[in-house]
Amino acid sequence: MDNSATTSPVPPSERAIDTEPQYVDAPLTRAAGFLVLTINDGDPAAAKARSVLASTEDLIKDIQIRADRQFFTANVGIGQRVWERATGKPQPAELRPFKEIKGQTHTAVATPGDLLYHLRADSMDLIVEFEKLLLEAFGDAVTGVDDVAGFRYFDGRDLLEFIDGTANPIGLSLPAATLVGEEDPDYTGGSYVVIQKYLHNLAGWREQKTEEQENIIGRTKFDNVELPDAGADQQKSHKTLCTITDENGEHDILRDNMPFAVPGRGEYGTYFIGYSRHLWVTEKMLERMFIGDPPPLHDKILDFSKAVTGVTFFVPARQFLADLDD
Repeated sequence: MDNSATTSPVPPSERAIDTEPQYVDAPLTRAAGFLVLTINDGDPAAAKARSVLASTEDLIKDIQIRADRQFFTANVGIGQRVWERATGKPQPAELRPFKEIKGQTHTAVATPGDLLYHLRADSMDLIVEFEKLLLEAFGDAVTGVDDVAGFRYFDGRDLLEFIDGTANPIGLSLPAATLVGEEDPDYTGGSYVVIQKYLHNLAGWREQKTEEQENIIGRTKFDNVELPDAGADQQKSHKTLCTITDENGEHDILRDNMPFAVPGRGEYGTYFIGYSRHLWVTEKMLERMFIGDPPPLHDKILDFSKAVTGVTFFVPARQFLADLDD
């Protein structure tokens, strides 16, 4: 009889629980919130942040119970600067700070941010209540960097009046495009997320003829029909520059962009948020937009939309967060 020690395999049901993702694939909602925080220096702040991160699911349930059948979800992402302080774990394989991309005309800036809370809800009151409870829990462990309220604009259009997110993966291709797999087994079920806040020059955009706007976007304005791609050495549309292909085929990301506005300040914009299985896919997309393909033929949408923030995070599986207080 063999008395050597053996390790029992983890049952598939337990593995599924361990790698259950956060609400990455939740649908677009009427309202959204994007809260970016930094963790203050010192061990007490890091310990407090870890405890609050571990209680994420409890905070979500507190809101959902009171939501009277309204929809509410929250995803939390953690940045590279504080990953080991906040989690005590090695970094995910591709996690790195947002890399500034400087093109000949426009720059994708890198800005501070250690934690991202991406909130989706049927109404803004649920988002405000969650942020209130969350920040009370954090206390003086964090500092707010940015807090943007997004809203659905008519039939899912951005403030440039084009439908946004048309190229998002659906069905079985959605988890394949957004969730880390066996290539990084400690972080299966997680997702890389990049955020950028864009401010629009609406007056300049509206001066362009509809045909020119459509050529810039790569789709028709009214019925969202895809236009033919430009030639290899010609000016490419936003749609074409954001299509990433290689020998393995096309690589998708999930965009949950939302319009935002403060009309009294003349501020109108789009909050870009992209979830991806591989960070390099989103990075390549931004390089093509800001540098051009071929250079210096940058994405012409940037002549009317200025990136004022840029941060990268990793959104770990739900159980990973829950285990942080163990």
